[in-house]
Amino acid sequence: MQWKWSDLGARFETPSGILELMDDLGEAMNMAGEDLCMLGGGNPAPIPEVETCFRDAWKTLGEDPRLDAVLGAYDTAQGSPLFLEAMAEYLNERFNWDVTAENIGITNGSQTAFFQLFHLFGGKGKQILLPLSPEYIGYADQGFEPGLFRSVHGKLEITGSHRFKYRVDFDSLPLDDSVGAIAVSRPTNPTGNVLTDEEVRHLSDLALEHEVPLMIDNAYGAPFPGILFREITPFWAPHVVLTLSLSKLGLPGTRTGIVVADAPVIKRLSSMNTVIGLANGNVGQALSLPLFRSGVIETLVKDHVKPYYQDHSRHAASCWEEALGETVPWMRHEAEGTMFHWLRFPGIPGGSRELYRRLKARGVLVIPGDCFFYGLDHPAPEQQECIRVHTAMDKAKTEKGISLIAATVQELFG
Repeated sequence: MQWKWSDLGARFETPSGILELMDDLGEAMNMAGEDLCMLGGGNPAPIPEVETCFRDAWKTLGEDPRLDAVLGAYDTAQGSPLFLEAMAEYLNERFNWDVTAENIGITNGSQTAFFQLFHLFGGKGKQILLPLSPEYIGYADQGFEPGLFRSVHGKLEITGSHRFKYRVDFDSLPLDDSVGAIAVSRPTNPTGNVLTDEEVRHLSDLALEHEVPLMIDNAYGAPFPGILFREITPFWAPHVVLTLSLSKLGLPGTRTGIVVADAPVIKRLSSMNTVIGLANGNVGQALSLPLFRSGVIETLVKDHVKPYYQDHSRHAASCWEEALGETVPWMRHEAEGTMFHWLRFPGIPGGSRELYRRLKARGVLVIPGDCFFYGLDHPAPEQQECIRVHTAMDKAKTEKGISLIAATVQELFG
């Protein structure tokens, strides 16, 4: 049969960054046990203390009378009332935000949350403004129609030998009637950038002035999973839509996204949940509920999650210095959070795609940087010069992968 796809259906045959990433992750899973350096995915690291905590929570849940309802009944489209109340109490105690259960909604992961949010505020002439490009690869293909996003390239600031940082170029933000919302990730995937408190307040003021929401993707941020290597103040206000997630805490398989927003936004989000999938998964909420109530989440973040990722990030940073030194032109974004390093090789022959192809042939999987630049009026100068590298898996594999990356880059430069 010759299938007659709709315009939307045809788009899912087109190669995209997020599909390439997930295909590579699937390939890595199929090659388990083989000599593969998987430095391209976004899977959280297996931290023993965190895994033990969740195993214990699973055993406790298995003896809980609630288990039958958790596995055998739909919850409300907004989420488990017990979990929503506990999350509101948790956030109020730590940040004095004055949120209630009506301000919190659950989605099938934060990726799904942003698909829903982008279409609540974007489309039909309204765009989502991304004020700090490069930005998360998973947003790029979420529009029903092309042109959903308008991005602004970050200002590049040299911060040290072979190091730099992107900052928001506030003078270039096109805030006009075409903008339906402003969206940022904090920390930023792919670069590891962390917007300062001042930058967030400035974006918040602009959003309020132009009567659009400010969306903050907190998949790696505070209070959990806390993969932050500098101090920040978590931020929320009624015009802010903040997303949280259990994935990078160590529960990606439960697909539990948490949205904190004004009550009318949560109500619409819940309506979308009903139409799309009736309800969300119950397991992640039930499994983590006692951990939030008891404060164990705080211990996990402070004593295990943050130290693990910070240690691996520092280890990778020393590996780059040793492997690359002064042999080729290279720069690394300041590692302020997440589980990634963002590398730029100015003027690299063949660009990041050729580097990606050669590395894949050598058993090293990274993500080519051009996937993270979209919605720009003009191509970014470094668009074909960057790669994103996962730094938080086995240190020996990281060392080997970085060594092979350095050797391949040196070959390309000749």
